[in-house]
Order: sequence, then C-alpha cells, then structure tokens
Amino acid sequence: MDFGVFIPIGNNGWLISENAPQYMPTFDLNKRIVQEAERQGFAFALSMIKLRGFGGKTEFWDHNLESFTLMAGLAAVTERIKLYASTAVLTLPPALVARMASTIDSIAPGRFGINIVSGWASGEYEQMGLWPGDEYFGQRYDYSTEYVTVLRDLFEKGRCDLDGQFFTMKDCVLSPRPSAHVDIVCAGQSERGMRFCAEHGDYNFILNPGVNDPETYREPTQRLARFAADAGRDVGSLPLFMAIMADTDEEAQAKWASYNAGADAAALGYMSDEGSKDVSADDSGTARTINLPEGAINFNMATLVGSPETIARQIDLVAAMDGVRGMMFTFDDFEKGVHDFGEKVMPLVG
Repeated sequence: MDFGVFIPIGNNGWLISENAPQYMPTFDLNKRIVQEAERQGFAFALSMIKLRGFGGKTEFWDHNLESFTLMAGLAAVTERIKLYASTAVLTLPPALVARMASTIDSIAPGRFGINIVSGWASGEYEQMGLWPGDEYFGQRYDYSTEYVTVLRDLFEKGRCDLDGQFFTMKDCVLSPRPSAHVDIVCAGQSERGMRFCAEHGDYNFILNPGVNDPETYREPTQRLARFAADAGRDVGSLPLFMAIMADTDEEAQAKWASYNAGADAAALGYMSDEGSKDVSADDSGTARTINLPEGAINFNMATLVGSPETIARQIDLVAAMDGVRGMMFTFDDFEKGVHDFGEKVMPLVG
C-alpha cells in the first residue's frame, strides 16, 4: 500500500480554524516535510494549485506557492519519492505543461506526475480575466479531456496535431520527452469527474466526508472501478484522509474538538459561496461535498482521529477495499504528523 502526503502549499494546511496551527507556506517547510516523508517510506507527495484564498481571520489560503516550481525544487533535494504537481487547466497551456513536466523529469527521472485541476472556484480565474463564463462549469471535463489528450500525445509521441473544440495543435512538438510514463491523476468526485479520470487518468483521489468511518470510501471506490471497467482501463483509487493523531484516542479527540470550536466562519462562508456557483454540480461533486456542515473545516475529507493503533486499524479496513492502490494524508501538524505516521502508524498497518 502506497502512502502519500498532500503537502501544505497554502498557509495553514487544510484546517480552516483559528485553533489550528497557523503558518505560512515556504520552500524550506515543504522540503523538510517531503524529505521526512521520503525517510519514512512515503511513496509520493502532491502539491495543489490555489490562486485565491478564502480570507477570514485566518486569511485561509490567501498565501500560496506555485505547484510546478515548488516540485522542481523538491525534485532536486529528494532521491526516491514521487512528486506530483498540479495544473489549473485554465491557466497553463498543455504544451507548456508537457515541457515543464519533461524538465522536472530530467531532474528526477521517472519520479514526476501531473494532477489535473479542472476548476470549480470561479473567483480564482476571474481575478486574472481567465474565467470563460459560467457555461464552463458544464464543459470543464470536455476541456480537460482535450488538455490531457495534448499531454499524452506529446509525452508518448513527441508530437500533437489536435483540431478540437478548445485546443488546436499544429505540428506541436516536445523534445526531449520524459524518460518514463508520466502519471495523470485527478480528483473528480462527481459522476462526470470520475468518468473523466476513468477514461484518461491513472489514479483518482477520493474525497468523502466522515470521521473515523472507513466505510465512507467503499461506495466511491466501487463507483470508480465501475467507470474504469466501462472504459476498459485500470485506474486506482487513492482515498484522501486527514490524520489527527495523539498518544491516546482521548487526546486526539480533544484536539479535533478544539479545531471545530475555532472554525473560521468568514473563510468557510467564502468557500460556501464559491461552491454554490456551479448549479450543474451533482451531490457528489467537490463543490457540494466540501461545504457539508459536519466537517467543512477540513473540506469534508475523511478524518481519522485517534491513537496510532486506532488509525492503523482504520487504514487496514480501507486498504482491503477493491481498487484502493494507496492513500494520501494531510495532517494538522505536518512535520510531526509525517514523522509520527512513519514511526508509529506504518509499522502497525497490514
């Protein structure tokens, strides 16, 4: 079972709370986290791309690094761990992303992949004049399909000629090409988003609500497996968790209660407003699930709260589900969390 870490490219990580650790994103912080993850045997690290924060008292995600340049730097200071950068498809042309990927592959041969972000928060793009209009909500996976087609053509053949609805490539070339297959990962949660990844991706991150409820991932992993079978492809599920750990279950639960008590209402309100703009989203889509009231302070990602023994038992339950190839984790305290996960949880898993 491969474990990964979703590194904090934005301030304060993934907890929208005044009582959670408050910190700025820096290269040095992420270098320490990823190097420790590599020492502890984590298989991969992924950085998101976020272009506008949520404000509030915590200035949540108002301060962000850029994904590809960060991962290029991390590629140069690691040896084994796989690195995924995220592209917001409305901001970077696919031919340029292909060349950036080939460049990072030359730094870390065979250790680079790309996360496709189709875009659900219009405010990120409106500020730069890049939002195509709200009709894009219904077209974003068609747009992303052409985007990935360009990437695959350039990676596999070094050349692309595509006369599409959104992209026109005329003898577009890439050389040198990457030294190995470049994995494409996605995080589609809606039916359309999962079908997109089943048809064009290698892995799909699964985000679903629940606290100490491993079963929350059974239905979405089965759904992805059905879509992949329909497409005649083998696409792995990578459930996403937040781990809130302490020596005892009671201590961990106390931390989790404190984080919820300190919820940044203004930042959560902005997130809710952004998520409500996509009227085409189904109930399983990211724009809907991140705003469910019972867990919005961490985007309603499944949360494991407890001692290392409690967390390991729940990981084992998810690992046994069909189609699960690995899991990705966020932490309240990333440096301590990555270290403790490697030292105290991994030896108990399996």
